[in-house]
Amino acid sequence: MTVIEAKVHRSSARNARMAFILTAVIVGVLSAVVAAAYWHPIVALFVGALIGVPTGGLVWLLVRIWPVIRLLWWWTPETLLSAGLLTGWVQLANHTPTVVTLIVVALVVGVPAAIGPVRRQVKAWGWCLVVRHRLRVCFSQFIIANQSGSLPLILWARPTPVGERVWVYLRPGLSAKDLESRLDKIAVTCHASTVLIERAGESNAAYLRFDIKRREVLNARVGSPLVDAIDRNAPVSASPLTVPTALDLPDVDAPTITLPTQGRAAGKKPPATTANGSKPAASSASSLPDDDTSDWI
Repeated sequence: MTVIEAKVHRSSARNARMAFILTAVIVGVLSAVVAAAYWHPIVALFVGALIGVPTGGLVWLLVRIWPVIRLLWWWTPETLLSAGLLTGWVQLANHTPTVVTLIVVALVVGVPAAIGPVRRQVKAWGWCLVVRHRLRVCFSQFIIANQSGSLPLILWARPTPVGERVWVYLRPGLSAKDLESRLDKIAVTCHASTVLIERAGESNAAYLRFDIKRREVLNARVGSPLVDAIDRNAPVSASPLTVPTALDLPDVDAPTITLPTQGRAAGKKPPATTANGSKPAASSASSLPDDDTSDWI
């Protein structure tokens, strides 16, 4: 099984060599310049070389083993969990009888498996560990990375009500737009229904958040307390209740306006009904004497 791909191996070797040369030269020259103020220039060159070469070698080692460090980072949760379980088992077996050891193991394993909320939480965190590796498979199989073959850094994951949320830091050569066209393939690889990608920070476009959706939580039935408030023994009316749905215009009294007598034709009576079909209300102005136009001029 290939742990580190050949392209990544060659790229790390080339980067380590360049890092060694640059670090050794820069640190050596700076050290020689500082040492020249105290010793002879030739002695300062030797001092600079003695300081620059070991520093460059240290940088070379860090760059060279970076693929291994990244691989260990991917398996850090599983490694720590396995080490903790193994250490606990050894300590328990060395300090307790066999019967007590078996009882403790049965309780540690059986109680979370029997209690529903605890079992679901353990399962959710287990899916977080699986999703980190499934995303790594996506990046290495069908998502185009940069020329050196370095994969994005998958940081951490936590469970959500619908699935998992994973934070990823992209390397040069990828963007969120490139990943949005492959969301269906990412969902298939992660054994999920849908996958959403959003920026996790406004100031850095390489810092993304993957939302893995496995289930729907909005389609469950929710019990309502209003059902218990209904009296089932109450008599039911034979005819449905009449609920007013609109305003009945004939029942509304429309205001009437009294015009001066001079502006009204002689012998013309006011209409018997108004425009909406109702009888006009009795006007108190009809009992008053007609207004004289000269009073208004």
